[in-house]
Amino acid sequence: MKKIFDKHETLICILLILLYVVINSFCVQNFGIADYRSALVNTVFSVLLFLLIVSLKGLTYYGFTKVNNIKDYWYFIPLLFIVSVNFWNGIKLDNSIDEILFHVITMLNVGFIEEVIFRGFLFRMMAKDSVKAAIIVSSVTFGIGHIVNLFNGADLLPTLLQICYAMAVGFLFVIIFYKSGSIIPCILAHSLNNSFSIFGKENEFSLYIGSLFLIVVSTVYAICISKKSKQYKI
Repeated sequence: MKKIFDKHETLICILLILLYVVINSFCVQNFGIADYRSALVNTVFSVLLFLLIVSLKGLTYYGFTKVNNIKDYWYFIPLLFIVSVNFWNGIKLDNSIDEILFHVITMLNVGFIEEVIFRGFLFRMMAKDSVKAAIIVSSVTFGIGHIVNLFNGADLLPTLLQICYAMAVGFLFVIIFYKSGSIIPCILAHSLNNSFSIFGKENEFSLYIGSLFLIVVSTVYAICISKKSKQYKI
């Protein structure tokens, strides 16, 4: 398996991205996020991705390891501020237990899948030739990938804002992965942020201010990590 993957790494990365987009879009359009079928499909996708990594003997290579130089990362705390944006406009608890359960399962898996694909496979593949290019492509493709939400019924303005702050958050996550050697903080923050979205109330304030906050904090935070943290050898 490893020989096949190494030989066709670029093609496999592209196929994984396309496969994820198609499968996730199908689930959203036909079942919705808070549905047992979406939860099941994304869980299966996550398990298969993890088994692929295991078969490649790439757990450490793709970041499933402890944070390198943990003492440099006391400022993982800003990740909590990013997650907190969900609750700026209040908390709503009007969903059923089933909806909450399946939404959380789906979103936990989405966070895992997107981090593994964009920060794991895509970044690692491109970093072999150029780390800077890998950081840019990982961030930009992750952000632009959210344009698919338009085809899933989302409004234009929220989607455009989501693309912008997703690029910034993607930049932060790839810097964390590159500098710390661990993808685990990225998966945790991404998955929690997605999962908590079902409890957050939305209005124009949270849309504009929240998006601006995510862009600014993520970018500044990433630059600080990049300058102050020791580099993990990839």
